[in-house]
Formats: sequence, C-alpha cells, structure tokens
Amino acid sequence: MNTERTLRAIANPTRLQILAWLRSPSRHFPPQVDGDLIRDGVCGAHMAQKLGVSHPTVSEHLKILSAAGLIHGTRIKQWTFYRRDEARIKELKARLLAKI
Repeated sequence: MNTERTLRAIANPTRLQILAWLRSPSRHFPPQVDGDLIRDGVCGAHMAQKLGVSHPTVSEHLKILSAAGLIHGTRIKQWTFYRRDEARIKELKARLLAKI
C-alpha cells in the first residue's frame, strides 16, 4: 500500500463522502435492480446522482479511490458496483497510527 497515494486520495472531500456512504450503503442508497448493496456494492451511477455530478466525474473519483486500494469494483452487466476494502482501510489506519 502506498500511504502517500492513499492520503492524496482521501484529501478530497468528495472522495471522503463516498467512503462514508459506502460504510453503510443500505442507509444511503436505494435498493438496486442489479447487484446487492452489501455483497456487490453501490452502482457508480447511483453515486453520481447522489453527488449531483456527471458519470465521468464520479468515475474519476472512484478510479482514484480504487488505485489507492480503498475500494474495489465488481462488474455486473454494463454497470460497475463499488465496495470499501475494509482490510486495506484497517491497514491504512494502522500505518498512520504507527507514524504519528
């Protein structure tokens, strides 16, 4: 895990909001036709709508979070569903606490 890349990823308030929503997806998003909110994650289109941004904009945020290892996507049909990577987030917390 590249701690610097991860810190840059979470320095953006929109990306922090996405991570917060993905912590409890059924509280923040409606049921989906395809993909279970808990098992598969949240469709990027739902996040774009909730944020009030375009699909390319939310896709860029999701790409950065994915590259940092904080989320991962699952492709179902033509959609990609995103979930938090809790193990990587736990690892990041431990690394940060060890450094400060």
